[in-house]
Amino acid sequence: MSLVVVVGAGPVGLSAALALRGHGIPVVVLEADPEDRERPGSRALFVHRETLGLLDAMLPGLAAEITSYGRTWHTRRTLYRGREVYARTFPPPSGPPPFTSLRQTDTERFLRAACEGAGVEFVWGARVAGLSTSETEVRLTGEDGRVWTGAYAVAADGARSAVRRELGIPMEGTHGEGFHVVVDVADVPGAELPLERVFHYEHPGVGGRSVMRVPFTGGFQVDLQCRDDDAQEEYGTEEAVRRWLPGVVGDGYGERIMWVSTYRFLRKVAASFTDPHGRVLLAGEAAHLFPPFGARGMNSGIADAAAAAEAIAAGTGEAVARFAEVRRAAGLFNSAAAGTALDHLRPHRRTVRVRQRAAAALAPVLPWCGSWLEHAPYGPRNGAPAVAGRKY
Repeated sequence: MSLVVVVGAGPVGLSAALALRGHGIPVVVLEADPEDRERPGSRALFVHRETLGLLDAMLPGLAAEITSYGRTWHTRRTLYRGREVYARTFPPPSGPPPFTSLRQTDTERFLRAACEGAGVEFVWGARVAGLSTSETEVRLTGEDGRVWTGAYAVAADGARSAVRRELGIPMEGTHGEGFHVVVDVADVPGAELPLERVFHYEHPGVGGRSVMRVPFTGGFQVDLQCRDDDAQEEYGTEEAVRRWLPGVVGDGYGERIMWVSTYRFLRKVAASFTDPHGRVLLAGEAAHLFPPFGARGMNSGIADAAAAAEAIAAGTGEAVARFAEVRRAAGLFNSAAAGTALDHLRPHRRTVRVRQRAAAALAPVLPWCGSWLEHAPYGPRNGAPAVAGRKY
């Protein structure tokens, strides 16, 4: 088959390239950044079992390589105003783990090595500035005038996708009020925190703001939910983090901070996942933006990548149209699920806050109340449209 151009060398673009090579299709990856770019921060942490299965289908053994490096914890704990309302420890799985947790930079490292081994060509410093499609090909032009032509293109160039912009495809959806602060913290050797995920509603150590702690290989991530009227300079700078972090994880971590970032809840889905000629397929954040709770972003993006490769390998307009229908349905489901989670995390209705308080009070005698408090912040997992084929 003719060459396929993948735009973007993040985890979704790398997965698309690897999947295409698995179908025997020649691939070139265009990345706007230089080859020696720095990629600080964990960003996406979780690679879920379903995603591991997709990656292993692209390159057998890749899932085992990633999981052997990542961390899988078996205890989930939820607290409310300093009191535990849910805790459950699961036995180690007999087969593939339900997920593995590692920084996105490490996931990309494994994927890039797999792509290089599979014969994927990379072009670094290739920022797309123009694009045209026809019934038979895609033509991409770089800022420096270079031109790449392929039978298809996969747009995996992120939230500010140049490809999506050139196609004139709008993003549809909403954004939430307020912001969250994400902090990567390195472990203190010999004094690692328990290997468990902890969600704490209205944590007394940070003025009643909710906070989550998640381990990854080499450290942990803290996600602080700020209030609508909080100022970013009071919570979202490294200096500010040093002030409030001890109230969450104790002393000794101020000098272990690796990365600080802020984000707002965006829920947006592209109006179309392909161009009118069916030659460009959108994937990952070029196609949808979700809040990080529930780990829907990268996992759904890799599912997009796998489905795009299958459609391109089929080589028909019907297959591409089916890809666009299926993956947009999944995107809309994930967007709605993220909205449900947002309504729980940032309740603007007094009735929701009252339900949370009542559930916390009743959790010791009614375990399902604690279970509801544990699961609600991540949104529903089941019930995706049957057309989507999978939960992401």
